[in-house]
Amino acid sequence: MNLVSVALIGFALSVDVFAFSLTGGVMAVKDKTNHALKIAILFGSSQAIMPLLGWVAGFWLADLIFGIDHWIAFGLLSFLGVKTIYESLFSGSDNPSLNVLDFTVLAVLALTTSLDSMAVGMTFAFLDAPIVMAAMLIRIVTFTISILGFALGDRFTTLFPEKIDLLGGFALLGIGVNMLF
Repeated sequence: MNLVSVALIGFALSVDVFAFSLTGGVMAVKDKTNHALKIAILFGSSQAIMPLLGWVAGFWLADLIFGIDHWIAFGLLSFLGVKTIYESLFSGSDNPSLNVLDFTVLAVLALTTSLDSMAVGMTFAFLDAPIVMAAMLIRIVTFTISILGFALGDRFTTLFPEKIDLLGGFALLGIGVNMLF
């Protein structure tokens, strides 16, 4: 797996984070730098740790599924892509009463949004991808997108983050289809 594919996966995984960061940028009145860094570090770290955990689980299963691993990778990434597209198109608007600047809320959101990263980590194990490099690149992409989202939210409160989710879903789906070839 090449760096561009891993970076695209990192982008696709971080679109939820972009939405939360954007909301954080809109909500922050003071301590903006601290809030932006808190979001970026928390989400970036969780998006890096979960693929490592998924890779370990997938590595144990690799010998059992050799020969069909590309189909599993396709299935996992396609499922995540379709799920993201569906949620982007059919879920309700974000709950404005959710305080995305609260540390506890951020920790729960970081954990839940990084569950998809665990499935991606399993895919990396099936593909024998260099997991440490992949996890660090995903962390860098997520951190950068978090900071960008926060900055945009601070500047432009009228952006529609659900369109970014849609793009991320199509990226995951496209990478899943690419795994078949």
